[in-house]
Amino acid sequence: MSGAVAIWHDIVPEGLAEFYAWHGQEHMPERVGIPGFRSGRRFIAHAADLQFFNLYETQSPEVVRGPDYKARLDSPTPRTLSAVRHFRNVARSLCRVIVTHKASESGTGQAGLMATLRYDVEEAQEAAHLEIFQHVIVPALAGSAGICSVSLLVADRIASGYVNAEQRARGAANAVPPIVLLVEGWADEASFSQLVGSQLAPQALASHALSGSASLGIYRHQLTLLRTLA
Repeated sequence: MSGAVAIWHDIVPEGLAEFYAWHGQEHMPERVGIPGFRSGRRFIAHAADLQFFNLYETQSPEVVRGPDYKARLDSPTPRTLSAVRHFRNVARSLCRVIVTHKASESGTGQAGLMATLRYDVEEAQEAAHLEIFQHVIVPALAGSAGICSVSLLVADRIASGYVNAEQRARGAANAVPPIVLLVEGWADEASFSQLVGSQLAPQALASHALSGSASLGIYRHQLTLLRTLA
């Protein structure tokens, strides 16, 4: 993964059944079918401020800024227009992957638990904060027991802020987290939550001079869709 679309959101209760049917039957297959998209995963909150986290992995950062993805965003299906009415509190970043540390270099794997850190900092401070995440936070987490992988992502602020037809249909602006940290775990929920909390709680971040606004969430895996190559 060198590019990604990271999305967090809530769904109003009366729209949940429609969301699940649309997301699994139409939306994820559509997205994974876009040239350059490799996979889509959906997670549901275990302990988080937003109900769902969706991650689409791409072959390169250029894919998330490319014309094929933009065309889909600007030409939503009728079913998409209906489903997105139920979205609330959307945060979405089109990202470049700075670094990924995996537990095993001999293969790739996915875990059932995902911790996400949405980290907001002024653009002028972004590079300095990324350095701390890359060289201090990520290695410490990657070397911990029960961790499958740790990835550091940075958003393309301009591309992420583009107001597409889907967003216009919702009638609300997206938040754009400029720095995203993803931690996958294969331990039990309690120990995983304790571990990431000890490393990513506000006081832990502050001890490394990370003074940005941070939101940490723990999610459980619901669905993975992989691109099928002919």
